[in-house]
Amino acid sequence: MRFLLLLLVVTLLFNCGSEQKKLVRHDFSEVTVETIFSDSTSIRAIGLKDNLLMFAGSNGMYGTFEMDDTLTIKNKKIDTLDFEGKKIHFRAIADTKTDFFILSIASPALLYKINKGTKKIKLVYKEDHEKVFYDAMAFWNDKEGIAMGDPTDGCLSIIITRDGGETWDKLSCEDLSKTNEGESAFAASNGNIAIVDNHTWIVSGGMKSRVFYSSDKGISWQVSDTPIVQGTETTGAYSIDFYDKNNGIIFGGDYTKPKNNKRNKAITTDGGKTWNLIADGVGAGYKSCIRYIPNGGGKEMIAVGFTGISISNDSGNLWEDISKESFYTLRFINDSVAVAAGKNSIAKLIFKTKK
Repeated sequence: MRFLLLLLVVTLLFNCGSEQKKLVRHDFSEVTVETIFSDSTSIRAIGLKDNLLMFAGSNGMYGTFEMDDTLTIKNKKIDTLDFEGKKIHFRAIADTKTDFFILSIASPALLYKINKGTKKIKLVYKEDHEKVFYDAMAFWNDKEGIAMGDPTDGCLSIIITRDGGETWDKLSCEDLSKTNEGESAFAASNGNIAIVDNHTWIVSGGMKSRVFYSSDKGISWQVSDTPIVQGTETTGAYSIDFYDKNNGIIFGGDYTKPKNNKRNKAITTDGGKTWNLIADGVGAGYKSCIRYIPNGGGKEMIAVGFTGISISNDSGNLWEDISKESFYTLRFINDSVAVAAGKNSIAKLIFKTKK
């Protein structure tokens, strides 16, 4: 018994020590911006996996960039898609081990599956509706994924795949909370969905800005109110991210009043049940994308928008503007390097501490 007790203590100490080693206080305060792609397209959807950068934008443009271990771009594959002679505008992207998926806005909603190796394209979902407008997409694993969009029949549009993206089914409004008049979402950064293990959070905006939560990969849903600014078509949360299953942040504001920093950011520490304003009237105004810095313990985060890049190193209480470079969306490659995209460009961002 004494041996087992000693073994348990040693194991716990080892595990705690290992977890602590993963956490790093980065204290970034500077960023270097290196453009890696430029063209006449607006890019709000980027994805990263296994040294592959994927993107989709306006005018039907999409593509992949292969990177080596030094994160240098080696091979580019850029292409365009049209539907019935018209260019498609993409604002959502997600991927599995073998394929990536790009989803268009407006009617008809078109979801394409593209093989990473062969680049073969297949239309796997199409939806016609005068109100259809999809905003974001993500995968739980290589088989199960989710996309969300504005309401068409009194609830958020949510489609789910359970077979690796080959088929998608739209959830019935009988299984979802009803939306309020004027409640929708913003296709600003493919940032409306956050996933941690089987937990899923979706953020809405507009006349009402709330968080929809599922603990079982989209089978059942609950909804919680937020204190984020809301009440007009352009207000609300534009992006959501979770560091773990308890700690999350929503960020937004009003893109027509980008300097307004009142009630535009809030955090949760209980998995999204309750939300509390942070830095109310302080620091960064409107931003379209929020992301936690990897391994920062949930205290360090980056927000980007057409207004520039802002950083917080203290759980969002204080914010520092570190660049005026304009971007719509951002995804991290590692602790200190991210890829950001915006109007006409994709760039590599390298975060640093001041010397």
